[in-house]
Amino acid sequence: MSPNFIVSSSPHFHSGNNIKRIMYLVVIALLPALGGAIIFFGMKVLWLSLIGIFTAVIVELLSIKIGFGKTWKESLSRSFDGSAIITGLLIVYNIPPNAPFWIPIIGSAFAIIVVKQLFGGLGNNFLNPALAARAFLMASWPSLMTDFSPLAGNMRGAISGITNPNGLIDAVSSATPLNVLKSATRYLSDPSMHNKAVETINKLYSPEVFKSLFIGNIGGVIGETSALLLLLGAIMLLITGIIKLRIPMSYILTVFLLILLKEIFSGGELIIGLKAGLFHILAGGLILGAFFMATDYATCPITPVGQIIFGIGAGILTFLIRMWGGFPEGVSYSILLMNIFTPLINRFTKPRILGEKK
Repeated sequence: MSPNFIVSSSPHFHSGNNIKRIMYLVVIALLPALGGAIIFFGMKVLWLSLIGIFTAVIVELLSIKIGFGKTWKESLSRSFDGSAIITGLLIVYNIPPNAPFWIPIIGSAFAIIVVKQLFGGLGNNFLNPALAARAFLMASWPSLMTDFSPLAGNMRGAISGITNPNGLIDAVSSATPLNVLKSATRYLSDPSMHNKAVETINKLYSPEVFKSLFIGNIGGVIGETSALLLLLGAIMLLITGIIKLRIPMSYILTVFLLILLKEIFSGGELIIGLKAGLFHILAGGLILGAFFMATDYATCPITPVGQIIFGIGAGILTFLIRMWGGFPEGVSYSILLMNIFTPLINRFTKPRILGEKK
């Protein structure tokens, strides 16, 4: 038979992308947030990032060489395909700026060895390596992973001005915006603290705080604070076609709508609900998680419908954890839980083969 009549499996056209190009485009997209973090938190952020990336690359190199028996040339090529660099960088993005230097070392080693290589390497891991490492670090050293010191120098956001002499909130020394909101909400039912809690919540929803949240001049983990810089990177990934809007939009809109509905059904005004929804989008790691971690090719669904279901599920879980969980943040755990359901989502959303009967 002539080769012209042989029909091969799809896809029939090459997109022009390969693993290395995709990974390094993601690295470039993450750099604006890294630059902002260095400005806001100081040069220690740069050293933490270099340590996290170096550890991830070296551990990946040794894992491929020893575990898979590859040559040094093959091991070097695969360890520098960009995936390990992203893992190391995202781990640093998920730790406080004053974390000790050994935290990214342990996190990167755990992510590469336990979450990635033990399951067969790139593309075979069923959990996002960086988020799994963050969960491991949170379970092992919770005090270090939630210790947020003041911003470096004079770079203090509007949140830093919210203090309480009675001990309700210590925003200057440790609290992130979501910490402050959760603490204030907890005291709404206390008659002696109700007025102070309402005052604090009103300050959180002020234009000054929203401006600080958008720019990044605020307390939090290294990579989550600046919505502006994260969105710049996300736009680049969308333009280049590396990611699609299905997961980020369904994720973010789900959180926003659930917060809005909760405020309305709790007797609040529509404007307060809108402010609360916007606050939850800008505060914490929602934008970082939605655009840079929930869209991980290996751990998210491959079908369009499945990706929307994934985003909605992650949004619901984030909402539940933020409202009634023990932690003020819920992005990491929501994405990890949805990673577990990805094979099931793929199974039930795969398109029917042409001519196949139900």
